[in-house]
Amino acid sequence: MRLDRFITQHTGRPEKEVLRLIRAGAVVVEGEEARENRHPVDEFTAVSVEGAALPCREALYVMLHKPAGYLSATSDEEHPTVIALIDHPLAGELHLAGRLDRASTGLLLLTNNGRWSKAVTEPGRGVAKRYLVETSEVIGEETAGRFAEGIYFAYEDLTTGPAELEVLGEREARLTIYEGR
Repeated sequence: MRLDRFITQHTGRPEKEVLRLIRAGAVVVEGEEARENRHPVDEFTAVSVEGAALPCREALYVMLHKPAGYLSATSDEEHPTVIALIDHPLAGELHLAGRLDRASTGLLLLTNNGRWSKAVTEPGRGVAKRYLVETSEVIGEETAGRFAEGIYFAYEDLTTGPAELEVLGEREARLTIYEGR
């Protein structure tokens, strides 16, 4: 949301007055004086006008080591979810920034800040996700090349984006992907 609209929405001041306050340096965004209306703001952004702080929600970011057997989901009637592992009053407001299969273990990121989670999970942003993978079968010589070309999933009729597979041992590799598949 644009800064002027955000301030108008929270203070009821007319847009022209808000723009004048911004140009005059009477608005502070995240501790920095804002003299232009370019700042993207949301409910988690700290904004003050003439020294008065506007309402701001607490953004919560959680790094969780997901154990096997838990779903990367916020609720499920059949299986325990990772939310059950978080002891925090805002746990019910969290959503996942990515996921791991139920049998997988590893780092999960959770937040109540949708803008942030979108920034780290959208494939077009190119944020790398790295996994240490152990396989029951020996990793073939051609496997890294197949990942570099993208993997076709017939049941979804799609091909993933290119991925990097660094073979570390006969049954161990480091996989880097840039999308959630």
